[in-house]
Amino acid sequence: MNNMHHFILALHYAPGIGAKAYARLVRHFGDAESVFKAKSSDWSAAKLSQTTQNYLKKPNWTLVEKEMSWACEKLNSIVSLEDPNYPELLKQTADAPTVLYVKGNADCLGDLQLAIVGSRNPTVSGVQTTFEFAKFLGQAGLSITSGLALGIDSAAHQGALKAKASTIAVMGTGMDQIYPAKNQDLAQQIIESGALVTEFPQGTQALPHNFPRRNRIVSALSLGCLVVEAALRSGSLITAKHANEQGREVFAIPGSIHSPLAKGCHQLIKDGAKLVETARDIIVEISTMAHAMLDLEVSQAPVNDSSKPEQKTNSELDDEYQQLLTAIAYDPVSADTLIQRTGFSPQAVSSMLLMLELKGYISANSSGTYTRSNV
Repeated sequence: MNNMHHFILALHYAPGIGAKAYARLVRHFGDAESVFKAKSSDWSAAKLSQTTQNYLKKPNWTLVEKEMSWACEKLNSIVSLEDPNYPELLKQTADAPTVLYVKGNADCLGDLQLAIVGSRNPTVSGVQTTFEFAKFLGQAGLSITSGLALGIDSAAHQGALKAKASTIAVMGTGMDQIYPAKNQDLAQQIIESGALVTEFPQGTQALPHNFPRRNRIVSALSLGCLVVEAALRSGSLITAKHANEQGREVFAIPGSIHSPLAKGCHQLIKDGAKLVETARDIIVEISTMAHAMLDLEVSQAPVNDSSKPEQKTNSELDDEYQQLLTAIAYDPVSADTLIQRTGFSPQAVSSMLLMLELKGYISANSSGTYTRSNV
């Protein structure tokens, strides 16, 4: 991490400076370092409190150095808003965290993700449903994101792990405070196949007001949010609310009209959430949303002055994706045939087919076959 990260972290720790205030100050002064080098009169003009100004005169460099040292350890990293690998979907939200502390594979934060959340005290059926959904969706190529809580969150992470898929746990504590403690082993498994993520520095305890903040990151990282079981007063509904405000798709699994844990999901469905019966229902919606986001990225790209339309090339694909794409002809071909042609595992082919479809290289047919797109 470079010297600028010292100032980014120092400003991140300033009292009275949340994500929105941080973004406002950086826009006003130019960058984090310039905030500290400004005059007191400039701080007052920027409407900073006296407490904040006192901190800016004498930042907590001890805490900054502690976090910088942590980031130098194996599997640890700190990703700031200024970093090019900061997750794009999260960056688009109004209160994106200034920094993310990551333990594990930070690259997976840019994967296509689905958030799965629900009750901490679910039914046996709810746990099993969550596990199977996460497993199927993980095998289909999606990363599964949740909050490391007991119950539905844990089942979601475990289903993804069973599928050998990436899973991301967003924490409401510092990275040195795994909560709940019962999930220590699960957290270690997640580090090995995905990542733990938090916006809170080391030493931050499991305070109640941290978890709604955690929930907004869970939803913002994802294309959509699936709620499996939730009472009417549930933190999962807060996550769903964030997802809706962030323009994400909200999915809910219905249950018995007599179950208190179904009432939250039923309310979400009444409010416009997509009723889900199978995992494929989600894939269809996620695929459409991903296409829309990809189209948005293209529309915001620099204009090509060439008179010829820019053609999609395969240069962005790695060797295995190239090999699979080559095996897909313009006539319909099944996944089983592609497994035979490439020698790849069924799980790998399923995951790669989803990614190629989302990126527009292939089209899925109603017969369950795939065809090369004419681009």
